[in-house]
Amino acid sequence: MVTAGRAAPGAGLDAILRPRSIAVIGASQDATKIGGRPVQLLQRFGFPGAIWPVNPRAAEVQGLPAFASAAALPDAPDLAIIAVAAEHAAAALEDCAARGTRAAVVFSSGFAELGAEGEAAQAALGAIATRTGMRILGPNCLGAVSVAERSIATFSIVLEGALPPAGPLGIASQSGNLGSYTMLLARERGIGVSRFLTTGNECDVDIADAIAWLAQDDATKVVLAVLETCRDAPRLVRALELAREAGKPVVVLKIGATAAGQAAAASHTGALAGSDAVFDAVFARTGAVRVRSVEALLDLGHAAAVCGEALPRGRRTMLLTASGGFGVLLADAATAVGLELPAPEPATQRRILSVVPFASARNPVDATAQMGARPEVLVEILAAILDDPNCDALLLQLAASLYVPRLRGVFLPALKAMREKHTEKLLMLSVHGPADAVAELTALGMPVVDGVDASTATLAGLCALAEARRAPLPAAVALPPAAPLDPAALRTEAAAKQALAAAGVPVLPERVVRNAEEAAAAAAALGFPVVLKVVSPDLPHKTEVGGVMLDLGDAGAVTAAHAAMLARVRAAAPQARLDGVLVAPMLRGGVELILGTKRDPVFGPVVLVGLGGIFAEIMQDVAIRPAPVDEAEALAMLRSLRAFPVLDGARGRPRADLAAAARAVAAVSRFAAQQAAAVAEVDINPLLVRAEGEGAVALDALIIPREDRP
Repeated sequence: MVTAGRAAPGAGLDAILRPRSIAVIGASQDATKIGGRPVQLLQRFGFPGAIWPVNPRAAEVQGLPAFASAAALPDAPDLAIIAVAAEHAAAALEDCAARGTRAAVVFSSGFAELGAEGEAAQAALGAIATRTGMRILGPNCLGAVSVAERSIATFSIVLEGALPPAGPLGIASQSGNLGSYTMLLARERGIGVSRFLTTGNECDVDIADAIAWLAQDDATKVVLAVLETCRDAPRLVRALELAREAGKPVVVLKIGATAAGQAAAASHTGALAGSDAVFDAVFARTGAVRVRSVEALLDLGHAAAVCGEALPRGRRTMLLTASGGFGVLLADAATAVGLELPAPEPATQRRILSVVPFASARNPVDATAQMGARPEVLVEILAAILDDPNCDALLLQLAASLYVPRLRGVFLPALKAMREKHTEKLLMLSVHGPADAVAELTALGMPVVDGVDASTATLAGLCALAEARRAPLPAAVALPPAAPLDPAALRTEAAAKQALAAAGVPVLPERVVRNAEEAAAAAAALGFPVVLKVVSPDLPHKTEVGGVMLDLGDAGAVTAAHAAMLARVRAAAPQARLDGVLVAPMLRGGVELILGTKRDPVFGPVVLVGLGGIFAEIMQDVAIRPAPVDEAEALAMLRSLRAFPVLDGARGRPRADLAAAARAVAAVSRFAAQQAAAVAEVDINPLLVRAEGEGAVALDALIIPREDRP
């Protein structure tokens, strides 16, 4: 789905990233100024196209003929760099559009970042893009670079040293400084960059455009994305889907993780489904993998590019080291990031011990310093491990050994021989070594990461990318039109359950009664034992005022409980409106889940399921996805929970009815999507999942309206 009225993500960016001619509006003779730096960089790095400085007060700028205006240019430039004060930016863009310019990069600051007046000025720039079809990057951005083409549309100080080498990593960043710092680290590590694109305030070109264009770019193999926010959710989702369809891994550094807004949430679901968790859910659905630092962004992005198609087939990891201490560190770090450490097969252990009899042949494998004695020793140990059927990936820890010429002469030939023999399995190194040795190893298709924690985290990221590549994209869920929601469903638990039952969520037979006699009669009809709950639009959390009575076994107990409960409620909440008392059957056994939805301000309705009961917010064991989901995706959500073994029959427990639970998750997600105009949150706590074949049932429910609903 693409937002109405906007171009498809990535459309028109060729003029920004592959321009044949560039005009610099506001070009300066002074190469230290924002208007002078692009002219200097374009000439210094040898841009092969035309460079046209525009400055009405100069006949020449940095040795190039200058022009008084865009109208005076010899031809329409593909790209215009706007390096003028904010108050002149709109006029400059109009002049460029009139000349036929296809795209513009606006360096100028002083727009939406300054408040309402700046927002209005920025909207005017966006209107120029909409009216003329010219794509506009910025304002308040650091521009774009295409390394192989030597196209420099930036004033970043990072390029005052040198360009990074041309290579497979495309950098798309909303933050100019974070994006340029990523490019700087890449250059220092000798890692190749294809494109660099920073979107700034995004009056027109946004981060979705950048990701989508890079996904279709032959020079880009892996996309590194730095996000602060999302201004258009459907476009971002579509861009991530395009990257996945193109087989381009996307590694995301999402900054600004926050719990803002959770304190005001009226339901457990609202407290659990914070905005940052929803970003994680979107990344999980579209196959992007999130990291938490610029260094990790580059580590994983480069490793993915080095691996290419040879991503790990699973998380079963063998660790090989020459040090017992490093082995323990590696094992701890690997376990912490979700890697599996299976024991080698007995035959594998015998092969290792036949080469180094005093090695520790378990996992981690401590081959001692003997593995650096001769190339053939390391070759045989590596072969034994990589031949093991329990090995999906091998992580070899060499510390700083590659700085020692003798050891380098052993390790590099051995690793080259093994890489040529075992192309189907991932062989990765945790090494602090000289740049030329690292480059030699990565050229052989072996990722190299410096540091124990960094290397294990990178390997776990590669596993996540591989899992995303193997998993099919979730199927689109058809949503037939739904009848308008009865306003009563927004008032009480009983009415909410009726609305959810109509949407396919299983509920118990129950009755709302007006007095103790009706309660006793309803209990007898439903069958003992029963539960009593106060019905009030003012008491969403009934237990807090004593408004719930459990396990009532006969009519006398019901009558007494009715009176006692109402007395407690009136004492605790004297102003609350009471609509009656709900009588429902009492169920025992099963597993309690929390199931609900929330309307995220960016991505709209999302569905959440996790460990339920009173510990839901403490345990934080939840799975979140944008709504709606189908039953297959709902089942995958359940399987992702840390508590899944409880559902799956751990320690002799009966296996829960997973199919029924998945149907309930899918039904609630459809309800939330269909009623998005009226409903802010749905909270079912608990959803009781009974033994396999016995179904699931919503024992409590709350529907919270949107404050801005029609």
